[in-house]
Amino acid sequence: MKHGSPYGTHRVVEPQGVLPQGAWKIDNTMALCDNEILIDVSALNIDAASFTQIKTEAEGDLGRIAAIVRDIVGQRGKMHNPVTGSGGMLIGRVAAIGPALVGKIDLEVGDRIATLVSLSLTPLRIDAIRSIHVDKDQIEIDGEAILFETGLYAKLPEDIPEKVALAILDVAGAPAQTARLVRPGDTVVVVGGGGKSGTLCVYEAKKRAGPTGCVIGVSPFDKDCRRMSELGWVDHALRADATDAVAMMEAIADLTGGRMADVVINCVNIPNTEMGSILATRDGGKIYFFSMATSFTAAALGAEGVGKDVEMIVGNGYAKGHAVLALELLRESPTLRRLFETLYV
Repeated sequence: MKHGSPYGTHRVVEPQGVLPQGAWKIDNTMALCDNEILIDVSALNIDAASFTQIKTEAEGDLGRIAAIVRDIVGQRGKMHNPVTGSGGMLIGRVAAIGPALVGKIDLEVGDRIATLVSLSLTPLRIDAIRSIHVDKDQIEIDGEAILFETGLYAKLPEDIPEKVALAILDVAGAPAQTARLVRPGDTVVVVGGGGKSGTLCVYEAKKRAGPTGCVIGVSPFDKDCRRMSELGWVDHALRADATDAVAMMEAIADLTGGRMADVVINCVNIPNTEMGSILATRDGGKIYFFSMATSFTAAALGAEGVGKDVEMIVGNGYAKGHAVLALELLRESPTLRRLFETLYV
């Protein structure tokens, strides 16, 4: 049994000299190195931007969605959407642990885990697609995957349904970063506040901003705005299209008396919302682009072009303790838990 790179570079097929995430193709044969973990995969949670693109390409046809996913994994050895560049994450059971890792990690064969690293770098083999849940961005499969020595994971909790945990852990970085950014009294705009990650961010933002703060949830859809209002964690549920940057700016200006937002959290799964987020932010404010649909070129050049001095933060899906924080939100809020169980069980 050979020893592999802790970062998985030994599995890069092309181009050589890059890490697995940046590679076009990786080796997804399931012969285990002594510092890898083999997982029997039960479900994939596809990144929202990726799944939206796939559904659009397939025109909603389940057979075509399955064929596209199989084709991506077949070509690349991983679920790495070539259009959006994003992946997702998976859940499964530990099938084998390389001997070099035994005793060094808190896993045993048979443990149920969720990987906290992207499918865009994870060697994956799909043997069968059992079910596709288009409204949940989830695909149930039979297959196997490899977790590298440096790969992050979380043991699935016993008190939260597996599909709910999968949905929550896929976006755990968003509420964790929101907790870091939002201060008491802040005005916070959550773009895509009616979605999965957006709902968690709205809830966390309301906690952090407190009674003197203001949380504005943004969605172009009536149903999202109604739900945000009913849940009660937003001060304003704004029906607006964030791709219309000027209209977005004017709407936020109206709600804030021209002061604009201290913090903008962008959670949408569609492109071209960079400028709407930038124009909604006050000079000196912060924008967290969690969305994988973000063009960071458009964001950087766009802010420069309109003379906005704002701090823009790349949506790193990892923050220390993010899995614990995200799951704890469900335990502390029965309302939030009921919502996610309704949507994902």
